[in-house]
Amino acid sequence: MADPRRRLGAAGERLAADHLEERGYRVLDRNVRRREGEVDLIAVDGSAAEPVLVFVEVKLRRPRATGGALESLSRHKQQRLQALAEVYAAEHPELPSDLRIDLVAIDLAADGSVAALEHIESAVEG
Repeated sequence: MADPRRRLGAAGERLAADHLEERGYRVLDRNVRRREGEVDLIAVDGSAAEPVLVFVEVKLRRPRATGGALESLSRHKQQRLQALAEVYAAEHPELPSDLRIDLVAIDLAADGSVAALEHIESAVEG
């Protein structure tokens, strides 16, 4: 991956982590890579009656004709996220047993500023 793309991805993950933490989430891990797949952030959402272990895919997109960040989560990626979440949760019984996969979609304006940030809870359902 080219260095500018890596920096852009890292910036998107920082924006997403800040967004989650402002809403009371506790970010546990970043850039988790396993045989089953890769996820950008793992957090605990403590705002519900029972805490939830949340796997967060971050999609950041520059303006272009092919659509925004929200449209970029493929079915294949969704399946890999589900598999990773199940294995990770099984390996960490100390974490909440309720699981959720969210999407933080960030679209940039032409000048590089954030045009939109949307947090979709339960973006991937099993």
